Amino acid sequence: MFTKILVANRGEIALRVIRACRELGIRTVAVYSEADRNALHVRFADESVCVGPAQALKSYLNIPNVVAAAEITGVDAVHPGYGFLAENIAFASSLESHGITFIGPRSETLATFGDKLSAKAAARAAGVPLLPGSGGSIDDVEEAVELAGQIGYPVMLKAAFGGGGKGMRVVHDAAGLRRAFELTSAEAEAAFGNGALFLERFLATPRHIEIQIAGDGKGGALHLGERDCSMQRRHQKIIEEAPAAGLSPELRGRIRQAAVQLAEHTEYLTVGTCEFLVEGDEFWFLEVNPRIQVEHPVTEQVTGVDLVQLQIRLAAGEPLPMTQDEVQLKGHSIEVRVNAEDPWTFMPSPGPITGYHAPGGPGIRIDSAVHEGAMVQPYYDSLVAKLVVTAEDRAAAIRRLSWALDEFVVEGIRTTLPLQRALVRDAAFQELRFHTRYVDEWLGRRND
Repeated sequence: MFTKILVANRGEIALRVIRACRELGIRTVAVYSEADRNALHVRFADESVCVGPAQALKSYLNIPNVVAAAEITGVDAVHPGYGFLAENIAFASSLESHGITFIGPRSETLATFGDKLSAKAAARAAGVPLLPGSGGSIDDVEEAVELAGQIGYPVMLKAAFGGGGKGMRVVHDAAGLRRAFELTSAEAEAAFGNGALFLERFLATPRHIEIQIAGDGKGGALHLGERDCSMQRRHQKIIEEAPAAGLSPELRGRIRQAAVQLAEHTEYLTVGTCEFLVEGDEFWFLEVNPRIQVEHPVTEQVTGVDLVQLQIRLAAGEPLPMTQDEVQLKGHSIEVRVNAEDPWTFMPSPGPITGYHAPGGPGIRIDSAVHEGAMVQPYYDSLVAKLVVTAEDRAAAIRRLSWALDEFVVEGIRTTLPLQRALVRDAAFQELRFHTRYVDEWLGRRND
């Protein structure tokens, strides 16, 4: 087992990793920007190193500085959390070349799943269902128009190296495809450094179901159930839950098995998430996120498995600590991401928190790194806190979540809490009548 781990992140996920390390008896090193000098993750780590000024590119994303911090503090391993350098091949390779363990997949696995086209190729080889599409990048617009005619409109135009909802457009006819092609490619080039695009069939009302996987890097893998992440705004998740309600046992089993097949086929090492689109009784591969997910707490709540500790143990070369039959799900858990944004326009709302009260009581978990007097920085992700509730079933979890949202107070900045209070009480959410574009449609009706 490792003796010291550097946490290459900030905010609530940095605190989450530090706490997991404490339980394992591992010392921790925090890195921080000048803006985060007084942040909680710096205060609670055993050691800390400043890696640059406030801008993420000059600090948390500065690979030479972060690797240097790992070297001078003599750590055995680096945990990247999510975001920032969590899926950066150059970072993982640099650590490996310095004899420091990257707590995540191997570099070749990051390369496979960092490119949506190579990820789809791996899924195809593992026998996982794929949406009809181009199967590879498309070089020119006329090729795209011809293929879209074969698939049938509407189609989704996507950036091969995209993520976070960027570089994606739905097109309904050839004229729209011609207009969107160059624009989407330019957007992808600006956001991801690569303008490659591909096409696939567009689904009107899919659910977004993701399977939590874990692999030992030797072909052994298992799943820890699924999460429903369909409550999204412009492809950004805002409410997640586990397990996914309303799936037939047969469909649930097929989706879980497909994720395990892909993990086994790629000899996947560490924890990760295999994501699918589901419509009716069919499902199709979307992507793999080869890291810990923001929404991992709901899986921890219903399985009793500490996923961050599992990550660390697998990176240290330990075997999977359980068999598939030993993974048991109990109860229902829902997570709400509280972001520092206007709840209706989603404009960022950084600034000082002048008042803060988190809900408490049985079945309530708060993952956060803020407090009264804390500063929500304008330089980073807007996540303030994750409110996670767990109860014996979905109906009870929704009731608990409803009053917990009312009890959550964040003053001094605007947050998404008013939107989430309304969505949780909406009949469509309570009755499972939602899909990945439901929130956008709901907001559209509200603003009419």
